Amino acid sequence: MKTTTFLTFVGDQCGKAEEAIKFYTAIFPNSEIKNLTKYSEGEAGGTPELIKHGVFTLNGTKYMISENNYNHAWSITPGVSILIESNSENEIQTLFETLSSKGGKIMIPLDSYDSGDYGFGKKFGWCEDKYGVSWQLILLD
Repeated sequence: MKTTTFLTFVGDQCGKAEEAIKFYTAIFPNSEIKNLTKYSEGEAGGTPELIKHGVFTLNGTKYMISENNYNHAWSITPGVSILIESNSENEIQTLFETLSSKGGKIMIPLDSYDSGDYGFGKKFGWCEDKYGVSWQLILLD
């Protein structure tokens, strides 16, 4: 059995999936776009510029993505986030700054645990990128 994170871009995110994939694969090492299938002209759910199904990797981990223009009652939420762990303070700092910049937002600043210990690392931060995807970053002990 395997599990894979599957991102669905709908509502305000619809039309931004390809841009997001290119952004993510550019900032994470060992990352690539494996496959992008777009909607055919007149196909339900999308238009030829939208991604019907895509596969990409971030540092070797597989992700899947889709977008459609249906009027869903849901969208991406911070209730589910992608967790990044690293032993490199520079790597965590750079990723946090890149993901939270240019339309993203910081939900919990990347900070050390001087005032308390979450129990899982030296530093922790939580942000949302400009596409609405939530990221938690941990600097390991």
